[in-house]
Amino acid sequence: MSLMPFGDKSLDLSLPHVMGILNITPDSFSDGGAFNSLDAALHQADKMIQEGASIIDVGGESTRPGASPVSIQQELDRVLPVVDAIKTRFDIVVSVDTSTEEVIRGAALLRAGLINDVRALEREGALQAAAETSLPICLMHMKGVPQTMQDHPDYDSVVTDVSNYLLSRVGECEAAGIDRTRLILDPGIGFGKSLSHNLSLLNHTDHFKKLGFDVLIGLSRKTMIGDVLSLPVEERLYGTMGANAAAYSKGARIFRVHDVKPHVQMLALMSSIEREN
Repeated sequence: MSLMPFGDKSLDLSLPHVMGILNITPDSFSDGGAFNSLDAALHQADKMIQEGASIIDVGGESTRPGASPVSIQQELDRVLPVVDAIKTRFDIVVSVDTSTEEVIRGAALLRAGLINDVRALEREGALQAAAETSLPICLMHMKGVPQTMQDHPDYDSVVTDVSNYLLSRVGECEAAGIDRTRLILDPGIGFGKSLSHNLSLLNHTDHFKKLGFDVLIGLSRKTMIGDVLSLPVEERLYGTMGANAAAYSKGARIFRVHDVKPHVQMLALMSSIEREN
């Protein structure tokens, strides 16, 4: 058993966990605008919890390729009421998908359990805010910014470059007083990577696990699935499951997905098989 505290709850990260995506945005690539009202967001959260999600990941700023930033107040207005409502109604870990200091602080006060930052706490004020919350943090690698990150991304060695970046951010976290036991790593599938880069990172998921951290994978319905299978976004479930199964077999334990139920079932079976070994 490998328990990690997530605010008022703990999760055993020796087992797989599904993080259900709840985008409170009009422009996310797959479900933009679907859950903008509080009632719609709560209905979707309830559905994902009933399907077996361990974590609900609430985001108020799209980070899809080409996305534009939102104002601090806009992100606060989108995210905080949803975090508060979910924690009031459900016994679940709530993650905040944010890079913004004010959102980190506000969500922590509302009993959020995880900071999930695609910018690895590089935005001004985010590192100190995260340190003061005492919450676990997922550090993700992104090359560039959402507006331009897919414009010809290039690496000397994608696995080495991504791991070196993440380890440098771990060092910054430790310098700010954040214990490494609070940190989770995400190689950032689709964030400034070509198809070849994404496939290589997935094939080397165990490399990130061997660095001594739990690994989160977020590839649900992404372009890499469509590129390999020549499928539109709404037909990428099976490809998403195949890629997540491969990542699980190489040590990933948290999976950020749109489709909760099939992933809960697939990962429960894979975990059962693994435990027999």
